[in-house]
Formats: sequence, C-alpha cells, structure tokens
Amino acid sequence: MPSTSARSDVTDEAFRVPVTWYDGMTALRREGAASWSGDRLILDEADGAQHAVPFVDLRFVESLPGERVYGRDSVPDFRLRLPIALPPGFERHLPEQGRYGGWIDRLGLGKAVVIFGIASAAAVALFMTAPNWLGPRVPESWEARIGEAMVGNFGNRLCSTPQGDAALAKLLDAVDPAGRQVLAGIANIDMVNAVALPGGRVLLFDGLVQQAESPDELAGVLAHEIGHVRERHVMTALLRQFGLSILLSGANSGFGDTVFGLAAMSYSRDAEREADEFARERLAQSRVSPLGAARFFERMAEESGSDAEAGSDITGWIASHPSAGERARAYREAARAGADYAPVLSPQEFADLKAMCEADPDVEEFELF
Repeated sequence: MPSTSARSDVTDEAFRVPVTWYDGMTALRREGAASWSGDRLILDEADGAQHAVPFVDLRFVESLPGERVYGRDSVPDFRLRLPIALPPGFERHLPEQGRYGGWIDRLGLGKAVVIFGIASAAAVALFMTAPNWLGPRVPESWEARIGEAMVGNFGNRLCSTPQGDAALAKLLDAVDPAGRQVLAGIANIDMVNAVALPGGRVLLFDGLVQQAESPDELAGVLAHEIGHVRERHVMTALLRQFGLSILLSGANSGFGDTVFGLAAMSYSRDAEREADEFARERLAQSRVSPLGAARFFERMAEESGSDAEAGSDITGWIASHPSAGERARAYREAARAGADYAPVLSPQEFADLKAMCEADPDVEEFELF
C-alpha cells in the first residue's frame, strides 16, 4: 500500500499555482502557472509555451510579502516568484530558504558569530602591528620617492645661505660621518621640532634652532634624528601616523597638514631609546659633549611645566615616549669625566646657523592662519 507521503506527492504533481517570472534573457515579465513533474519545475505560459527548470538549478533569493523569489544558477538574471503557501510535495523539491545568508546558514548563526569575532580581532591586531613589521621592509627606492615628495611639499620654505649651509654641513660631518650621509636642512617653521623623513632626510625646524643655546644641543638633536634614519624607524612611524596611504601619495594634500602630521609623528618607546643610544654613540665617537642634549631636555621639560625627573613632556620635539628626565639623565651619564670635548661649531658658525632663515631673502614663511 503506497505511503501517505507518496500519495501526497502524486496528488501535488497535478497542483498548479499562478506564478510570474523573468527568463533572464529578456526584460519581459511572464505570467502563467507552475507545477512539477519528477525532478523538474514546469512553467506554463498563457499562450501554451512550456518551460522546464530542474529543481537543482534553483536557488532561494529572498522573501517578499506573500511570496518568495528564486533564481537559477545557470541563468543569473532569472527570477521566479512563487506564493508562500505551497503543497508539501512541491515544497520538498525547492531549495531551503536562507535566514542570514548562504555561508551563515550552512555554518549556523552561533559559529558564524564566533568566526566573525575571531576575524575582526585578527584584523584589528594586524592593523595595530602592521607598521612595526611593514615599515622596515618598505623598499628603500620607495622610501626615497616618498621623501622627495614630502620635501617637495615644503616648497620654498627651506632656508639656505652660504654661511649657514657650511655650518650645517660641518655639524652633519660631526654626527654622521658615514660615506652616504643623510640630507639635512632647516625649515622656516617656528616650531620646536625636528623630523626624520623617508629616504634619509632630516629637517630641523627654525623654532628649535632658535631655542638651542649651544651647537652641542643641535648636534644631539640632529644625531637623534639620524638615529631614526639609520635604525629605519621612519617608515614605521609614518605608517602609524598617516596610514598606508602614505605609500600612495607621499604626503598629505596640504602643506599645513603635512607639517602638523610630521610634528605629531611619534615613535615607539623602544625606537626613541634606540635613536638616543645611537646619538650618544655618535657624539662620543666625534668627541662632542652629550651635556648639550641633556641641557636641551632639561630646559624643554622646565618650560613645559613638566618635572624633568619624572613624567612626560608634551612640547615639540620631545612630545614622545620616554620622559624628558630619563633622557636628560642618560645623556648626562654618557659624559666622560675629564674628557676633552671639541667644540662642534665656532661661535660664528653657530650664529650663522641661527641666522640662516632670517638672512635668506627668498625663503617663504610658514603661516599658521
């Protein structure tokens, strides 16, 4: 004796429901009736035309008020609209309706939430750590092009006089005697800051030059920035500050944005200590007193209202990680008792360096507003 389910399927095969569909080939809306026979859905048009669609080719698309929509894997633009209420035999042949989306429905909502959470956490971790491992791996040729673009963004705001250029070159020879030196310059910007740029470039801002009380202070600052270049900290900091777009654009669109972005650029605590260590080694090898750098940190801490022995300073060039007091103490401890430190610049050379931007008749001034 045939089962109830078998009798129901036989009965349902004769069941016809009104449907509308688009065949995916034309924009015509077709109307007719749907029935099924074996493993196929039969679509009959009013003019007598008949179309057979294998059930395995159907896929659920969406639910609409009072109806559901199916498509075909083999015909992407095919759309069939069936009523919600269908005979059980008909219903069993149709693909299951999704609730959240194909892969979520296959896995289950709980598992999908867990996987999404893990993926999100991994993406955040990658974003937070990417600069640390990607920065040192940026090809030097790319880094050089980025540095050229950023320096070009400064326009005619780099100071130059024959006497000032000679003094800066002498200072650079003392703290960077390598065969391939960094390119150093002074920017006509009244900010107490210095920056290392991609491609082996260092800029001292005129505000910092004017703040310096001795050439030894400038030597310490310059050596520190060279340390960032030699240790390849620059791209890591830029990626953290500007994001990956720095690799595509070279710099922000506006000069003001670039200046303040560079001024806010920060290195990790370890990178700052590495650059300071490099600077102290270079000063020692060149017989330049590290006490100038120590006085610089102490004075900046006092002027900003920070305790020179504890806490962090938030002014200009030292707006970064370890505390000004820690850094000043390290430079003081690097001074050798009884050492015969050579003057890195003569008083006249130091004066020429400080007068560089004011004496340059062609340099442009950076105006905040």
